[in-house]
Amino acid sequence: MIDGVTFYMRSTASRLSRGFSLLEVMIVVVIIGILATLAYPSLEGYLQRSKQTEAKVSLSAIYTAQKIYFATNQTYADSLSKLDVELESGESARYNFTISGDSSSFTATARGNLDDDAALDTWTIDQNKNLQNTVNDISSE
Repeated sequence: MIDGVTFYMRSTASRLSRGFSLLEVMIVVVIIGILATLAYPSLEGYLQRSKQTEAKVSLSAIYTAQKIYFATNQTYADSLSKLDVELESGESARYNFTISGDSSSFTATARGNLDDDAALDTWTIDQNKNLQNTVNDISSE
């Protein structure tokens, strides 16, 4: 009886330690590859839209700084250097910012290349806080 129990335990243990066959592993790899291929285009769109957030946040900061400057000087600033605002700069910055202003209005513009093509993603904001995406780099592929 002890020999029968020992044989049963050895055969069960050898079946449990076999692992996966090469075919089973390859099927799992193919399924993961198909799912990744299907998910990548929509993920790329989400990543591009998240990059546009930098322009929106920075333009809102410029708008606030322009309103403060106007309250002090009764005119809008015509250059970024006149505003007390810190914007992302250098190699890590996706957008370049410019402003134009006079005594009654201003327009701030953000231009950046999100996906290394010819189109530049362009955002503008004015004195009435009208934020617009005038050229959408995501949809102009």
